[in-house]
Amino acid sequence: MLNSNPSRVMFGLSLTLGIIIATSSNSWFTSWLGLELNLLSFIPIISSSFNSYSSEAALKYFLIQALGSATILISASSMWLFTTNPGFLILSALLLKMGAAPVHFWFPPIMQGVSWMHCIILMTLQKIAPLILVSYTIISPISSYMVQISSCLSALVGAIGGLNQTFLRKVLAYSSINHMGWMLASILLSSDVFFTYILIYSVVSSSVVFLLNSNQIFHFKQMSSISSTKTKAISFLSLFSLGGLPPFLGFIPKLLVINLLAQSNLILWLLLLLTGSLITLFYYTRIILTTLTLSTPKLKPSLNLKPTLPPYTLAFINFTPLLFPLMSFYQF
Repeated sequence: MLNSNPSRVMFGLSLTLGIIIATSSNSWFTSWLGLELNLLSFIPIISSSFNSYSSEAALKYFLIQALGSATILISASSMWLFTTNPGFLILSALLLKMGAAPVHFWFPPIMQGVSWMHCIILMTLQKIAPLILVSYTIISPISSYMVQISSCLSALVGAIGGLNQTFLRKVLAYSSINHMGWMLASILLSSDVFFTYILIYSVVSSSVVFLLNSNQIFHFKQMSSISSTKTKAISFLSLFSLGGLPPFLGFIPKLLVINLLAQSNLILWLLLLLTGSLITLFYYTRIILTTLTLSTPKLKPSLNLKPTLPPYTLAFINFTPLLFPLMSFYQF
């Protein structure tokens, strides 16, 4: 991911430091500093002089994140000048920075413009700080309603938006937006469930991305060019795990959120999240059926890469509920 380049290692460490500063500070100004450090560390990582698409994606990402950071800084400064609490502005800026609906428009194009390894950072690490800061803004009924509305919209937009996509990076981008709805629900109800969700989601999404990157798969049609039956099977089951299909690992955090919403009698919210999750499973199934039914007359040698050990090792984590079923339900 960092290609053992000293500069990229340094930017990776400062990116992680920015997340730690933003989430552990006791003032919005220090949190803003952490978010800026995280942003300025991520821009050099994704930008490349050899790829114009990554440079364009880096510029778009910088502009969007700068808008969110400016909104946070202005809103936090206004707390000292006015008696009203501008927490809804900070919450809106954080939703923009994490790519949650209805301010999700920038996320799929940027995912399409960066490499697979940078997609992992964008889907996992870059969401941790804004999500944790969102939990600090839920201090009034208005902010709670905003989180609920954004959660429902993220679940539906992420599901419907991925239906007409043929590029796998955009499919995973909309899938990430759909998972944002579940994460916002978990962070509103239980911080322990949220940390469980973000950890399992990071592992499952990384396992899918590693498999796709090891075979250099970017489009639906390229999935049928995988010659190894074992690679196809593991890729398909990992996609089902990412979609939350039982009994794979990706179902465990969704089961915890379902349990919380059912106990809180938030049935309508739960139905919207489940509807979005079922639609995401539909387009994952479409990818698999397309791969199984279509065949390419010419297999490109560059697409028949032999996956290395780490992608397979990480992908087998998705099957832990099958191997250790009793450990999967320790939360209950």
